[in-house]
Amino acid sequence: MIRVFHRSEDLWQEVSIETMENVSKDNIWVDLNSPTLQEIEQAQTQLNIEIPSRAEMQEIEATSRLYRENNTYFMTASIITNPDIDHMEVSAITFILGDRFLATVRYLNPKPFDSFAARLKRTGSPFSSSTEVMIGLLETLIDRMADILELHSAEVERIAKLIFTGNDKHSPTRIDHRETLKDIGMEGNQFSTMRESLVSINRMANYMNQAVAYQPKNKHLMEMLKEIRRDLASLADHTSFMSSKINFLLDATLGMINIEQNEIIRLLSVAAVFFLPPTLIASIYGMNFRFMPELSTQYGYPLVILLMITSSFISYLYFKRKGWM
Repeated sequence: MIRVFHRSEDLWQEVSIETMENVSKDNIWVDLNSPTLQEIEQAQTQLNIEIPSRAEMQEIEATSRLYRENNTYFMTASIITNPDIDHMEVSAITFILGDRFLATVRYLNPKPFDSFAARLKRTGSPFSSSTEVMIGLLETLIDRMADILELHSAEVERIAKLIFTGNDKHSPTRIDHRETLKDIGMEGNQFSTMRESLVSINRMANYMNQAVAYQPKNKHLMEMLKEIRRDLASLADHTSFMSSKINFLLDATLGMINIEQNEIIRLLSVAAVFFLPPTLIASIYGMNFRFMPELSTQYGYPLVILLMITSSFISYLYFKRKGWM
């Protein structure tokens, strides 16, 4: 699908790709969403550019993602397209910025694209050129990433509260360490993905300095890019902090597991020692010697039973006094 936005008389309007020949090529945003080969060829003809293929967009080399051809800048960044806690998705999106147009190529549908397009078409839109459109789109994407970070930060706080209060004696339910480790690992992977996306966008924002350096409103555009990089830096710092917190929660959970395992082993050890004196007494009177005085007495059996119970009770009192039980 191709969406074309053109600025005319201080108003951005959506037009079809077929009518691009009848409008000025200045201040145009061509948005290609999961385009077909025919749509790619059509856009290439109208804009006189060569759009990178989907395979080329996935390459990770900086020279393959950020380059210039015929005064047109090709910039590809990894953008988060699905903020779900369990199934975050990242997709490569290419921004092609020329002197008079902006083209975006994407194969997933991030929410900021639709929200920014609706904002762009409103009366009094502050974006007067395709370059400002790209910067405004980046700001919208960054705002969305900030919301995603808040969402996952809240999930990490929930996990932290569960870890440190779930094992409380007064807690009605006990924590499932297996599920907790799974949740921590999932969040660690999500924050790693978000950090990768932030680094990718930051590289693109730095590269954009070359694209806006010689434009008429370069000082204003440079200031906008500076604000974007400042926002990206703050989000990157927050992501690093949350990554460190996730590592702390992982260590805490493993520590809780070790404590519970040690508690089980301690109880088993105490139980073994608790039954040691009765076992010793039973072993002595279980020997098959011919002359054992207690065997011939009338009260031998109950005396031995009483002795076994008494020895166990003495062991219990000793362990209780030591605080082992």
